[in-house]
This record gives sequence, C-alpha cells and structure tokens, in this order.
Amino acid sequence: MTDGIAKSLTGIEGFDDLTRGGLPAGRPSLICGSAGCGKTLFASTFLINGARMYGERGVFVTFEERAVDIVDNVASLGFDLQGLIDREQVLIEHIAIDPTEVAEVGDYDLEALFLRLEFAVDQIGAKRIVLDTIESLFSAFQNPAVLRAEIRRLFDWLKQKGLTAVITGERGDGTLTRQGLEEYVSDCVILLDHRADNQISTRRMRIVKYRGTAHGTNEYPFLIDEDGFSVLPVSSLGLGHHVTNERISSGVPDLDAMLTGGGFYRGTSLLISGVAGSGKSSLSCMMADVACRAGEKALYLSFEESEAQTVRNMRSIGTDLGRWLASGQLRYIAARPTFYSLEMHLAVMLREVARFQPQLVVLDPISAFLGTGQLAEVQSMLLRVVDSLKSKGITGVFTHLAHIQDAQTEAGLSSLMDAWVLLLNREMNGEFNRELYLLKARGISHSNQVREFVMSNSGIHLLEPYLGEGGALTGSARRVEEAKARRAESTRKAEVARLQEQIVQRRRRAHAQIEALQTEIEADEAELQRMVQAEDVFRKQTAMDAETIARSRGLGAASDGAQQDK
Repeated sequence: MTDGIAKSLTGIEGFDDLTRGGLPAGRPSLICGSAGCGKTLFASTFLINGARMYGERGVFVTFEERAVDIVDNVASLGFDLQGLIDREQVLIEHIAIDPTEVAEVGDYDLEALFLRLEFAVDQIGAKRIVLDTIESLFSAFQNPAVLRAEIRRLFDWLKQKGLTAVITGERGDGTLTRQGLEEYVSDCVILLDHRADNQISTRRMRIVKYRGTAHGTNEYPFLIDEDGFSVLPVSSLGLGHHVTNERISSGVPDLDAMLTGGGFYRGTSLLISGVAGSGKSSLSCMMADVACRAGEKALYLSFEESEAQTVRNMRSIGTDLGRWLASGQLRYIAARPTFYSLEMHLAVMLREVARFQPQLVVLDPISAFLGTGQLAEVQSMLLRVVDSLKSKGITGVFTHLAHIQDAQTEAGLSSLMDAWVLLLNREMNGEFNRELYLLKARGISHSNQVREFVMSNSGIHLLEPYLGEGGALTGSARRVEEAKARRAESTRKAEVARLQEQIVQRRRRAHAQIEALQTEIEADEAELQRMVQAEDVFRKQTAMDAETIARSRGLGAASDGAQQDK
C-alpha cells in the first residue's frame, strides 16, 4: 500500500514499519512526553541516521543543552556525532533564551530566530532540523494570541523551507504539550511515555496523529540502549511463516519414538510445562545438547539459573553442556526478569537471535515474566518472540512453571504452540514419580500414552506404561508389580519345564516299553520260525521214515522181481 505523502526514513528500527516510511518529508513532527521519556534521543537518532544512512544533512537547534552535552549524551548510544559535525553533515546550534530579557512589545516576533535558523540550514545544506525544546523558545510569551500566531508562523516557515522537522515538547497538564497548541499545527504527533509498574519501568510510544497516511494507533514498547532508539511493534509480523518437513530430535530417543516419523518439525514452537522439579529445564537442555551435537547453534535464555549451575546440574544426567559453551555452539544468557523491563528483555532476545543466528532457542521459564507486568503485556512480548522465531525458521523451546498439574498456562500461550509436552509429578505409595504426556503435536501423529519420566546418569528415558489393577503404576509400585510378575513368570516357566521333563520321561519309558515289546515279538517270531522249520524237518523225516518202513516190508523187492520178469 502506497501513501499519498512523501516520507523521510528515520532509520529507527520498528518505527519506519509502523509509519510505513518514517516521518512526513518537508513537514514538522511533534515529539512530546514527560521528562526523561526519550524525546531528545529520538530527535538525535532521527538527525544522525539521516546524515549517516540517507545522505541528508541536519541542524540540531537546542535551547537548553550545550552542544558538547548533546555530543556526549549520544556517544553513549554508539553515535559519533562529533565526527558528523567535523564532516559538516550535522550542525548544532545552541540558542540560549532568557525569559527575563525578552519582552512582548507591540509586534514582537521570531524574525531574528528565523534568520539564524536559515543561516544554519544554508551553511550545510540541511534537509532535516530538530528544535529541542519548544517550551524554552516560547517561555517568554504570555499573550495566548501572540503565542498562537508565533507557533503557527514557526511551523509555516519550516514547511516553506521544505525541512523535515522534529520538534520536541514537554507534556502539559491534560494536554500533549504545555501550550496545548503545537499538536494542532503539527502534521505528525508522537507521544512518548515512561511509566513504572510494580517498580519496573517501561517505555511506550503512541502515534497520536499523522496527516495524510495510515499508521498504527496502538501503544508500542520502545527501547533506548547501547544500539540507540528502537521501537518494538508487535503487529509488524504476519503469519506467512515458512514451514518444512525436516525433523529434529528432542534429545530423548524415547520421546522421538512417540512421534510418528521421529522428532518434531524444525521451526516448531514447543511448550514444556509442569510443576517444580518435573524436569522441564533438563528436557530443554537435552534439546540444546542434541542440536549442538548435530553441528548447529543453540541459544539458551535462562531467567532463573546461572550458566555454571545449569552446566553442573546437567552433568548429573550424563550431559556435558560445557563443551558446547567452550566451542561457541551454545550461548547462555542468564538474567532475572525483574532486572529489565519487558521491552528490554524482548529487545535483548531479538538482538541476540539476530547476532548469534541459532537454529534453536530456549526460554526457561517464560512464567518468570508474569510478575513483571500486566498479563496482556507479557502475552504481547512472548507473542513477538514466537512470531519472530517462526519467521526465521528457528525452533523455539519454551518452559513454563505450572502451580497445579493442569493442562493450562497462565501466560496464555498454549494455543500459539505447535507442540506441548506436559510433565507431571504423581504421588503414589508415599513417593513422587515423574510422568510425561505429549499433549499435542500439530501435523504429527503421536502416542497418547502417559510415560514414566526417568532421569539417570545415562540421560532421560521414558518407560513403557505399566497397567496394574488400579491403573498405571510408577516408581516402587511399578517395581513391586514387575517383581511379582517376574516371580509369577518364573514359577510358570518352572512348571512348564517340569511338565516338559515329565513328558520326556514318559516318552522315554514308552520307548523302552515299546523296545521291550518289540524284542519279545522278535523272540516270538524267531521261536515261531524255528517251530516252522522244525515242522518242515519233521515232515520230511516222517516221509523218509515211511518210505524206509515200506521198503522194509518188501514192497521194494516185489517191485524189483516184477521188473525182472518183464
């Protein structure tokens, strides 16, 4: 979408996105707010970035601070303003106005000021100008009519010169400025606010008006640190996240096995929630460890434990994070949530991600922010982190401390997460045992079983569910039932072995009996054969004896005589 007016980029991160191109070019913009909210730093950043980034020279007109003070102040933000002054890219004009020396007489006006400003602008060919602050300029005017006329003259003069102007003003009582007039003649009005809530200071920006263009109207956190002035608009990110089918390991093979295909999708936002001592930090450290073992980089943001404490604790479960810290693959940043405001934490997170460019980021725990601001502010900050990581394809691991064993989070981010691992502590038979439940994993079929979560010197393991008569058993109750089952199994196996041996013995006896009967049968058969042979012999002998007897009775002689007669 293209706006109808020309704009000048400020170079302020986030602000140019909100305004779709920066401040109105060739027109005056009013930056107002209470003391210490960052008006002068915003104006300085606008002027310096114009000179060093966009080739537009600028004039800084100060009615209060000396030039040397302004140079020193912006040096803390990393700006070399003196170098720009030496190269004639920026000119600082200090105009001291003493109200006691100014009197409203007749047609008194600001013509002398205009001449001085015009000389400074023409001296370096400026395209940008800053007036800091306007109250000092008009402090001597008491007549409202004259004051209104001179303010309008100043703004019209800036427009005629085609200068992109930033004018700072102190916030009044019930009005945006003390005079209550500047906001009406300015083309763009930006309100800065510095507030304290629960003893933690926060900074907010709101674009009150912007003639001729669409702009964000919400309050947005902004930050002033060593990298300058930056705005953190939550709404600047969309939902056009790149997705991939690549899987990454959780560092726990048993957990990977619960997911069809093994592991979570790269770029996933994973929430690990549970009560104190349930193993949230240990599981998140395992994910950082496996990412480093795969040759990737991991960023660990801790809000409760120091680096040394985490490294020591992880050694107890066989994981050495120290080697990854030494190699530079793991970066560990520890800070209490109450040390900074929410926008400072957000800026640090996003800046470290941009600098380190990790493949995995751990925030442990996000519930620590609940006491640092309003719930809506915490949700907005965490939403920005989630969206930023997703837009870069970075896997995000977020731990959350739950005060009750329930599938909900006070931070209200459960619906934003792609996957959710719920860790439980169950009391049974006088002892607490850890359990793990994979509540959801978008786009991945996964097990719905509750698994016992065991940490030992060999790492983290998930035990298969053991169902007893009263439900799933864990800890010593599980071991007792397993021992009973083993004893019953041993008894059953012994009985089976006894029956098998009994059958073998019976089979052997049967075979022996069969062999004995076979021997008897063979003996009977042999006896029968002898009897048959004896019968044959007997018959043959009987025949021979009969023949012999016959011969002995003469039957044989008669037969011989008859033969001779013939």
